[in-house]
Amino acid sequence: MTKKILLLALLSNILPFGNAWLGSINAQEADRYVGYQHVKFQTACHPKDVKTYDTKTLRERFVMEKVMEADSILLTYSHYDRFIFGGAMPVTKTLKLENFWELGLDVDKTIPEKYFMYNRELGVVNCGLGEGVVIVDGKEYPLQPKEALYIGRGHIGKDKKGNSIDENKSVEFRSSDPKKPAKFYLNSATAHQHYKTQWITLDGRKGSLKAAVWGPVGSVEEANSRTVYKLIVNDVLEEGPCQLQLGLTQLNPGAVWNTMPPHTHGRRIEAYYYFNLPKEQTISHVMGEPQESRAVWLHNEQAIMSPEWSMHAAAGTYYYTFIWGMAGENLYYNDKDNIPVIDIR
Repeated sequence: MTKKILLLALLSNILPFGNAWLGSINAQEADRYVGYQHVKFQTACHPKDVKTYDTKTLRERFVMEKVMEADSILLTYSHYDRFIFGGAMPVTKTLKLENFWELGLDVDKTIPEKYFMYNRELGVVNCGLGEGVVIVDGKEYPLQPKEALYIGRGHIGKDKKGNSIDENKSVEFRSSDPKKPAKFYLNSATAHQHYKTQWITLDGRKGSLKAAVWGPVGSVEEANSRTVYKLIVNDVLEEGPCQLQLGLTQLNPGAVWNTMPPHTHGRRIEAYYYFNLPKEQTISHVMGEPQESRAVWLHNEQAIMSPEWSMHAAAGTYYYTFIWGMAGENLYYNDKDNIPVIDIR
């Protein structure tokens, strides 16, 4: 009987935090489902461990096998810089981005309203063939293919009476034509400050900000001729971002390589999303430490996380387009360490 009493006393001291503690363990083991929203989790990995991984383990730790699914929001929550990447593909429904337990809002009882954007900024790019609409607190932003939207942190602060001041509590996605659905690729990072919602286009038409064009980059001789469009970066936006940077790179016909020569950037992570690739073609994404390189074969509409210690480059069996999204220590676009190609092993 005494042992039972001691055990109950011990549990009573642990269990006040118990739900949060157990929840954090479960977060590593189980996916999260909130209606049509499905969230997977990837923990951070040490490079000394990664070099021992087999193909299956390497893919489980870094690859998002499916990014787009009809009438669903699919997300990967990475413990690298708490970065979230994934896709929303509305066809017959309007899809709403939902809060989930691992964002930590449910743990803090002082937060009156719990929503995805409370402590986050979000970048959205339409990677589909048809127009889509992003609806932020009821305001509609139509996005043509390859156009982007930056949505700032929702929680602004408190008024003099202590009431919470919030915006961007609701973010929804809709396709203009179900026969040509939009495919919204999403990147999200934690944010310390609120910035206004900003619409970015390639042509800079009225009401939008014009993407910065870098290129053409590379050459035909090196099979890496491409154009880089900076969409969500601090020299394009009028305000922000906090730490999220995002852009689109389009390879020219005949080009196969991107980011060659490769580089690392120890002060930020980067996620790649490959699309506009014929279904019978493939891409070999190169990752790992320069002296311990690994090839990960990816197909159309798949994504991969690149840790801060990993180089990143890729070659396709056909030309393609990809979205790069970054978060980390600073907003200096060229903060990187180039790797001579002859040093790669």
